[in-house]
Amino acid sequence: MKLSHLGRMGVGVLMLMLAASPTQANFLDKLNKIDRNAIGAAGDLFKSATLTEAQMVDISKKSARELDDLNPVSSEQKGDGKKFGERLDRLFSKHKNEDGLDLNYKAYVVKDFNAFAMPDGSIRVFAGLMKELTDEEILAVIGHEIGHVKLKHSLKAYKKTLLASGLRKGAAATGGTAGSLAAGQAGAIGESFVGAQYSQKHEFQADLYGIKFMKKHGYNPQAMVTAFQKMKKVAGEGGGLLASHPATSKRIKKMQAQANK
Repeated sequence: MKLSHLGRMGVGVLMLMLAASPTQANFLDKLNKIDRNAIGAAGDLFKSATLTEAQMVDISKKSARELDDLNPVSSEQKGDGKKFGERLDRLFSKHKNEDGLDLNYKAYVVKDFNAFAMPDGSIRVFAGLMKELTDEEILAVIGHEIGHVKLKHSLKAYKKTLLASGLRKGAAATGGTAGSLAAGQAGAIGESFVGAQYSQKHEFQADLYGIKFMKKHGYNPQAMVTAFQKMKKVAGEGGGLLASHPATSKRIKKMQAQANK
């Protein structure tokens, strides 16, 4: 990942880099090779189309597939890289059909301390995060990401990314379908989506959903609190890549109150 991308990283519960990790390259390393003109052309495909929710979900699914092609997916690795996917499968498989959602999940063998969710229910958890968190803390992160999907935060953020004025450069609208996208365009949109930012309101709502998710399934809701405490220890009080998120201590305080109910 080029450092110039780090300041843009915002979607997801935890967005900070580990100083050292035996895992492979950073997320976006290969995405930096995407032709940025692809983003502009993709934006023009949709700027005059009336996008339905179903279309947005379809397009985001293609984004997830292209991001998977550009990142080392644990289930496709050998040796130590495979263990992250195996662990995630053990934790997540029982939640593939959660709260009326059909979810799919993969682990990326990358250094970032991060997870994100696409509007179609594609949830991706990064090895850098998995190395530092306990099983229940990972489940808390997963619950948070499911919240972004269920509450349609991901859908709104993805649509905003797709229709952003900076993406509109050159081609005529052709119907607003995933099939209209050339190779690489959906991945470029996905990269911009992962680099977008949720509002503080949406982050707090996803935090609360994560707490409820933990309680619903008999997990320790305190794990949500400890996950954020680890984040604060590495990044500081809203520091680094978390500067755009609600202050970490404020979030921890709210989550602690909800966990104790």
